[in-house]
Amino acid sequence: MLTDYFQNDFYKINLDDVEKAIEVAGRAFQEDPFTKYVYPDLEERKQKLKYGFYMIYQYGIRHGVTYAISSDLEGMVIWLPPDRIYPSFWEMIKFGGFYSIRHVGLKMKAMRTSIAIFSYEEKVHKRLVPYEHWYLQNIAVEPEEQGRGYGGQLLKSMIDQIDDERLPIYLETNNEKNLSFYHRFGFEVIKHEIIPNTDVPLWCMLRKPIKIRTD
Repeated sequence: MLTDYFQNDFYKINLDDVEKAIEVAGRAFQEDPFTKYVYPDLEERKQKLKYGFYMIYQYGIRHGVTYAISSDLEGMVIWLPPDRIYPSFWEMIKFGGFYSIRHVGLKMKAMRTSIAIFSYEEKVHKRLVPYEHWYLQNIAVEPEEQGRGYGGQLLKSMIDQIDDERLPIYLETNNEKNLSFYHRFGFEVIKHEIIPNTDVPLWCMLRKPIKIRTD
């Protein structure tokens, strides 16, 4: 059961927290190359970026392991288990697609561009790791709280549990600045490219399990 993965040291994010969570995630990703490409205008990015996280957190809370440093949500993470990594189009609509469309606009270039990039990244993901694994879908820390070790705290305990299962962990990032952080936790780059028809970089990373079970 997924409830077995939650640690008492952290705050379990629930559906009542989603509005606050997307505010934090929106601020955390303001300078990400992906989001700057989708929303090149700073003011528009500040206003609308957060709505793209609504589906992600709705789905993660229901089907993944989603927790924060505290109830203030200054640092948050979403892990998806092997059988819940690829939600269908209809699942994403069900878990907030119409909400995002209503706030961003169905005909906006930003929405179409985001969907195209996410679709491409998913295809790469499926091709690179066509076996059982966990997916580190999102980690977000309030900009003014960064540098306090929250990201490491959010990763370590879950990584230890996944190691016990002897399963790898996959993630992707569009920000080169994140690579050294993930390297510290055993992630290695398995693919690097520029997403076709964009100027958005993509680093795909994999962490192989380290622990050897003795039971």
